[in-house]
Amino acid sequence: MKYLVVAIRRPHFRPEVGAAHQAFLADLRSEGVVLQSGGFTDKTGGAYVLQAEDLETARRIVARDPLVVEGVSDLTVYEWDAK
Repeated sequence: MKYLVVAIRRPHFRPEVGAAHQAFLADLRSEGVVLQSGGFTDKTGGAYVLQAEDLETARRIVARDPLVVEGVSDLTVYEWDAK
């Protein structure tokens, strides 16, 4: 199943956490878990697409994201019926 993860930066966002987030995504991409990712052009956040068995697994993956761990962004996971 595919899941869309939307990340919105909080006012106290720190760029160094963004770098850790990118490394996290790169690791997941090499495992075939992250299919696509990218930032919003207005710099308010971004999104990524996960491949996971179920919603709970997707949420567990997202809970490890440095953006969540450091509390600098709000991440929401959506089950996505991508075509």
